[in-house]
Amino acid sequence: MLGRPARIVSALAAALLLLGQVVAAPAMAAEALKVAFVYFSPVGDTGWTAEHDKGRKAMEANLGDKVEAKIVENVAFGPDSLQVIRQLAADGYGLIFTTSFGFMDQTLEVAELYPDTKFMHLDGYKTAENMGTYSLRYYESSYLAGMAAGAVTKGDTIGYVSSFPLPAVIQIIDAFTLGAQAMKPGVKVKVVEVNSWYDPGREKEATEALFSQGIDVVGHVTDSTAPTLAAEAAGKYVVGFHSDRTSYGPKSQLTAVIPVWGDFYTKVATSVIDGTWTNKPEWLSMQDGALAIAPLGAAVPKEAAEKIAAVEAEIRAGTFSPFQGPIKDQAGTERVKDGETLPDEQLYGINWYVEGVEGTLPQ
Repeated sequence: MLGRPARIVSALAAALLLLGQVVAAPAMAAEALKVAFVYFSPVGDTGWTAEHDKGRKAMEANLGDKVEAKIVENVAFGPDSLQVIRQLAADGYGLIFTTSFGFMDQTLEVAELYPDTKFMHLDGYKTAENMGTYSLRYYESSYLAGMAAGAVTKGDTIGYVSSFPLPAVIQIIDAFTLGAQAMKPGVKVKVVEVNSWYDPGREKEATEALFSQGIDVVGHVTDSTAPTLAAEAAGKYVVGFHSDRTSYGPKSQLTAVIPVWGDFYTKVATSVIDGTWTNKPEWLSMQDGALAIAPLGAAVPKEAAEKIAAVEAEIRAGTFSPFQGPIKDQAGTERVKDGETLPDEQLYGINWYVEGVEGTLPQ
């Protein structure tokens, strides 16, 4: 039988044992990373924002309860976006994606105020220690889309509805032209600018104006369904951009350039969670699985489809670039020599159209 001192020691030992059990109890699950996406337009069923939101959903499906996501759509550039981004940071969102070039300065301003929050800005060039940038090599898919256009056109000119004369857009139009010429040497691409990313009225007007000139295929780097609907109504062909719009143009769409964001958004969120995130700029490609083209329409001949598939495989393998020489500009000056490839630093700031493009650029 234990004496009083022994009983005290025994009780203390039991308490310490209990304490040890409490201390050794499994830790609570880590709090989910709060991830926000800022969109300049409503989500909708197709287009730029719709594709980003598909990527957001894929990230959630891939990471489950490790992330808690929120979207803010239809955010205007300028003071409105500054307020939205700042509020998201204040609300504890640890990772914020701002998905348009127009959000760049506001993202940077908020990043400087919230150093513990990670920011990723699309298509911009300004960074901070906690702010990175990302963009896509749209020109890869655009080359393939141009091949489809060149294979189908019966004329000597293809139309193109452009948004703004930015380097990223010039890359797209140049690659589209080179792809079309790979299928139909000497074919030209006539560019009409609408000075907007999304203006259905002006996009429709520009597309119809090109068709009225005898052009039978039109491509575009704008975001509405207007070019597709105009092509369907006219019995002509269109190469879409940002989304597969076959449902809007079952007979007219030859293919479309499509971004695929899910894997990238998953990768970035994972890097924030595990502490490996960096602000290194990301320029994503078909090799990364970040770009695709929509299924080819029935109007694309089988032989052309096989050639497009073969070139796509080469791009994905890294053995072919749309900007492999020889390439001349509109004035006939050689810009890329035979056997060379235009380097990234020149692609980033490209300000010239390739030979065969009918259009002017600001000096």
